[in-house]
Amino acid sequence: MSTKDFVEKDYYKVLGVPKDATEAEIKKAYRKLAREFHPDANKGDASAEERFKEISEANDILGDAKKRKEYDEARALFGNGGFRPGPGGGGSFNFDLGDLFGGQPQGAGQAGGFGGGLGDVFGGLFNRGAGPGAGTRTQPRRGQDIESEVTLSFTEAVDGATVPLRMSSQAPCKACSGTGDKNGTPRVCPTCVGTGQVSRGSGGGFSLTDPCADCKGRGLIAETPCEVCKGSGRARSSRTMQVRIPAGVSDGQRIRLRGKGAPGERGGPGGDLYVVVHVGSHPVFGRKDDNLTVTVPVTFAEAALGAEIKVPTLNGPSVTLKLPPGTPNGRTMRARGKGAVRKDGTRGDLLVTVEVAVPTELSDKAREALEMYREATESQDPRSALFESAKGA
Repeated sequence: MSTKDFVEKDYYKVLGVPKDATEAEIKKAYRKLAREFHPDANKGDASAEERFKEISEANDILGDAKKRKEYDEARALFGNGGFRPGPGGGGSFNFDLGDLFGGQPQGAGQAGGFGGGLGDVFGGLFNRGAGPGAGTRTQPRRGQDIESEVTLSFTEAVDGATVPLRMSSQAPCKACSGTGDKNGTPRVCPTCVGTGQVSRGSGGGFSLTDPCADCKGRGLIAETPCEVCKGSGRARSSRTMQVRIPAGVSDGQRIRLRGKGAPGERGGPGGDLYVVVHVGSHPVFGRKDDNLTVTVPVTFAEAALGAEIKVPTLNGPSVTLKLPPGTPNGRTMRARGKGAVRKDGTRGDLLVTVEVAVPTELSDKAREALEMYREATESQDPRSALFESAKGA
């Protein structure tokens, strides 16, 4: 039977049963039709003999649960009978599925064994007529992703740092060279034919793939499982690598490093490494997005009369800011370019908040000066506006 026949023939119609027919209903229909069209009961009738062959062929497919599943998936994938023109296409349209799949007729026992063309693409769907000697090969497999954590000082997070990171992950087993077999001679999984995946129909003409349960997605099965990795081909491995943390990372940020995770199998790419960053605090500086923050104490005289004050920066020389006369407590000023590094390489700002320091001890001279200042400002009541607002509310 050709691949084209396998896909295009309606075996349910041949047996006269619905698509949701039970196994018992299919069996009953077959027996009835087989008795009616058996060659012994219709000697010399060529059409009855051909009909009997067709009935037997339908029973061979629908009477086997696995073959029936593959048949249903194939018909769903190709639109229940091959490719046809859509409405309004005009004219006739003949498409030979045999040409598509390299359509050489297969043996009766290889209904789903596509030979060439796109058969390699769809061969995993039918899983027939193929084995370790059928020219199949196992596929590369991507390594697993790994997540780790690192703690940086406040300064390291702002400027960036290269830190050693010790990681444990699954890597090819050294005892069996990643084959999973003690003798290094695993066989190709007959279920997925080395692909590591099996297909299943999802309705609507689509097919989904899942990891093969028999080989756990490896495509290989160990004849003599390795004692170290128990046939998985993977073993726990620890390694230390130097990881560059970019400047400007924030606390809790998750960084992705492509290809730095667990090694792949059979030439497959490595997984990704995800690093969650924790940032320590600083005794002087804080952070707000790309800006650094600092609170600077000033005297009452500096705030009232104005002054030039020096402000520290992170890992750099101090900067001088000019306080205008009458600077209130809590005012924030900006020192541009003295903050954290941004993604584009530029820097944020340093936000400087002024805090008027109230002395707890006064010298006689300072006390005398303050007494004189109080006498000079007795007529000024800073709370008068407060009481006026309270009365009017």
